[in-house]
Amino acid sequence: MPARRHRGHRVPSSTRATAGGAPIATTADTFTIAGCVFTLPGPVPSPCVRVQWIVPELRVKHGGAPALDAGSVGLCLAASGAPQGPVSIQLAQSRVKGT
Repeated sequence: MPARRHRGHRVPSSTRATAGGAPIATTADTFTIAGCVFTLPGPVPSPCVRVQWIVPELRVKHGGAPALDAGSVGLCLAASGAPQGPVSIQLAQSRVKGT
């Protein structure tokens, strides 16, 4: 399967604690994807639209939700809920600051 590159957007569930100046990423955040052109045979458009995290950082939680780091594993999902491939994390937060 050829690599697909498209961008995602995160809406933080909380802004109380930050890492590198941005709210800590957790599994409670909403992740959406735009610009995916994935197509099933037919052809039937089946773009990735959201992310489901399957391996978060289990030792660190924020607001009761597991945090996400560079080692976290997620799946891109179609609107139907079908998994379409792994998430590639491009930026990871390295420093945490509580407020």
